[in-house]
Amino acid sequence: MAQDIRVKICGLRTPEGVRAAVDAGAAYVGFVFFPRSPRHVTAAEAAALAAEVPAGIAKVGLFVDPDDAVLDAVLGRVPLDMIQLHGAETPARVAEVRQRHGLPVMKAVGIATEADLAALDAHARVADQILVDAKPRPGDALPGGNGIAFDWRLIANRRWAVPWMLAGGLDPGNVAEAIRLTGARQVDVSSGVEAAPGEKDPALVAAFVRAAKA
Repeated sequence: MAQDIRVKICGLRTPEGVRAAVDAGAAYVGFVFFPRSPRHVTAAEAAALAAEVPAGIAKVGLFVDPDDAVLDAVLGRVPLDMIQLHGAETPARVAEVRQRHGLPVMKAVGIATEADLAALDAHARVADQILVDAKPRPGDALPGGNGIAFDWRLIANRRWAVPWMLAGGLDPGNVAEAIRLTGARQVDVSSGVEAAPGEKDPALVAAFVRAAKA
């Protein structure tokens, strides 16, 4: 029996990728505004992609330590429904972005050990959602999308006052187990459904959503 698990397909760059996410039943689609990422899109590209997204599917913009000028430039062109902050933003900065732009904010927090869990609690007090991700390894160029997982038992049955989403190293083969171990009701995938960095594979996208909901 299918579960009511909400899936986010992040790092979309093409109309075909957006269509694959929509057809598979994703609840969120993510656009990356981080120039160093192979999944980076410009505001103009994202605006065209956003036009392909049906009503009822949340359009999320991923930013890494953005200043107000960067956010203004993107939000002036792209009709996003949510801002995802994926850098070293403090809880105070999260609250500031949320107030300034009037959009829900999802804050990503990297987890490697139990010592990292306190940051989740701090951000859950100010963000609309939290994204529980794997902490990048030393030397990783990207803050996320590296295809690595953390020990899911660290957050088994933990709950916060806001909705949360599980990310980090998920793919069609392990997402069901990740959901079982953590109790997650929302999952986020990027590299785990790609044929190459930044290139989504429609068959993998469909398989991931199927596995998550099964």
